[in-house]
Amino acid sequence: MKIHQTEAAQMLTSEPLIHPSASIIHSRAGSFTSIGAANKIIESDIGDYSYTMDDVTMNYTEAGKYVSIASHVCINPVDHPMDRVTQHHMTYRCKSYGLAEEDDDSIFDWRRGRRVKIGHDVWIGHGAIIMKGVEIGIGAVVGAGAIVTKPVEPYTIVAGVPARPIRKRFSEDIIEKLLASAWWDWPRDVLEERFKDLNDVEGFLKKYG
Repeated sequence: MKIHQTEAAQMLTSEPLIHPSASIIHSRAGSFTSIGAANKIIESDIGDYSYTMDDVTMNYTEAGKYVSIASHVCINPVDHPMDRVTQHHMTYRCKSYGLAEEDDDSIFDWRRGRRVKIGHDVWIGHGAIIMKGVEIGIGAVVGAGAIVTKPVEPYTIVAGVPARPIRKRFSEDIIEKLLASAWWDWPRDVLEERFKDLNDVEGFLKKYG
């Protein structure tokens, strides 16, 4: 596993590029991925070519390929048990307070119960929050500062608090063809061969739609 030496861009490889200040627990990052400074990633899966900028929190999340996550994004913030007398974490992190010999693992299992799912080629803007159990479709955009509480359809731009659909990136016909192309699953040699076609939607669809 390679480590960032500076903040400058570095060559990515099949091994994830992880900033030394990032904390990654029981998680996986795919090929050509980059994890930024001061990230905290817990029990999550990050697909090939995806990246996070600085100060990203990601809990119990499945992120697809080519996902772009801006700084200060929080994905799947953890819940507290509101049905107890106190919401304080001493009731489940009991050992730290000397109140029991074992922690209450049922709370941690409860938190794992509803994972966030992020589709391929999703862009999540600065400071956005993706709430528990939300699914974000392929090609969607989450605006800066948005709080996403409901599912987001493919290729849809959402923004606001709570986040609401603003518009589609493309017409339904183009969206259908892009989804059918599944270009995000191209192997590396095909990606290299067809790379320039990714800049021209009309030309791309003529060839691969």
